[in-house]
Amino acid sequence: MEPDQHGWFQVRDIGEGITIIAEPLHAEGVKSYLVEGERDVAVIDTGLGVADFAALVRQLSDRDPLVIQTHGHWDHIGHTWAFERRLIHPSEVYTLQRGFPNAMYRPLFSPQRLRGAALPPEFDPETAAIPACEPTGTLDHGDVVDLGGRTLEVLHTPGHSPGGISFLDRQTGTLFAGDAINYGGCWLFLPRSDAAAFRATIRMLAEMSDQFQAIYPSHEHAPIPPSDLRFAHEAFEEVWAGREPDSRIRWDIGFPEKVPVDVHKMGEFNFLLREGAYGE
Repeated sequence: MEPDQHGWFQVRDIGEGITIIAEPLHAEGVKSYLVEGERDVAVIDTGLGVADFAALVRQLSDRDPLVIQTHGHWDHIGHTWAFERRLIHPSEVYTLQRGFPNAMYRPLFSPQRLRGAALPPEFDPETAAIPACEPTGTLDHGDVVDLGGRTLEVLHTPGHSPGGISFLDRQTGTLFAGDAINYGGCWLFLPRSDAAAFRATIRMLAEMSDQFQAIYPSHEHAPIPPSDLRFAHEAFEEVWAGREPDSRIRWDIGFPEKVPVDVHKMGEFNFLLREGAYGE
């Protein structure tokens, strides 16, 4: 099905009660997902916070929304405050409680990040912020989200962030991976990233790959075929064993000094790791 344009958002119904809500006009290109049960609709992340995400969800589904966060980075929690029910991994509860202040938020909407697009008129980056909110519960590995006639199993998939979780819909064989894995840049150099944890995560997902029909990440092209999980695992093992990086760059993540990053280009995946912080 072709995507529908909803102003800032791009919506794609992929069948089986699953809808992609993408924000392609920003460089993050983030994707959120709706998964319909008989009673509730799971809202997997809430995007950048630029436009009225909650109103769009109400337009797309008449079920009771339940926000389940893959993790707490700013580009995934933008409209979480606008929903009554909000679940996240215990180690990232603080991200919702803190919100995202304007001083950190404003630089993320520079012209270079907007791909030539205009922001919605109601959004002013000079004053905008992501409001703080309290989670109404937490999710951890092995938990089950019951939507009524449909369940999502929780997998703890740290690496990119300590509280990263993914959701397995066994009804369709779909894994909603969050930022656990995606084509393009796999960011493993952030302050709370952990390359060893990522290694364990990608091994676990590769070993489970015969249980998946498709993997839907939060960034870049989707879906990822399960065979590419196995490739990613083998490729990262090569990195861990001492492969020379394809390049070394210094990345500005908003700290006084840029972070030295090793870039390993492996097929469709680019593993970006803090220099010297990985391997045997």
